[in-house]
Amino acid sequence: MTEELKEIGLNVGHRRVGRLMRQNGISVVRTRKYKATTDSNHKHNIAPNLLDRDFNADAPNQKWAGDISYIWTREGWLYLAVILDLHSRRVIGWAVSNRMKRDLTIRALKMATTFRQPPKDCIHHTDRGSQYCSHDYQKILRQHGFKVSMSGKGNCYDNAAVETFFKTIKAELIWRQSWETRRQAEIAIFEYINGFYNPRRRHSALGWKSPVAFERKVP
Repeated sequence: MTEELKEIGLNVGHRRVGRLMRQNGISVVRTRKYKATTDSNHKHNIAPNLLDRDFNADAPNQKWAGDISYIWTREGWLYLAVILDLHSRRVIGWAVSNRMKRDLTIRALKMATTFRQPPKDCIHHTDRGSQYCSHDYQKILRQHGFKVSMSGKGNCYDNAAVETFFKTIKAELIWRQSWETRRQAEIAIFEYINGFYNPRRRHSALGWKSPVAFERKVP
């Protein structure tokens, strides 16, 4: 909030902004308890954790991370798969579905590879869920020359950057209203990612720049 006000020419500090927010009844939306969505009960091969909780990258397309989350609608669950470039936390691939199957993650991966054309040896990190360990998903990773990395069993902290994104989109969008249809939620997610999160949302880890501005090194 402070950085947004400074951008429009208001020279204010964090304390003053906090006081004015309290006086006007503006409060932070708190995140809720984490719920696991990983199905690791399968016989596919598991990759080692090459990322090792190092979520920093010196340039784009060095480290990618992906995961799946869920949104409740009156039609039932909507599942969201995303892939982030850890250099800027930019969402470079995403897909939604009413089923949490491997085609969901594959569509997100194909969007990311088409958009970025990653070089060989880019680290691709996910949990060890069956969708990511499937033969079809791993075949695409091999075709693009990724180094495959996976979290430890049941350890969400190994993929904390993507978990942070999910907490953010839920606090800023998903939990703010009831969703009548999956299509309604899908449109809102599209507008959030492409209209706000990537081009405008500031991150303290990026020096209060948005993912797009950080990649372009815009002051």
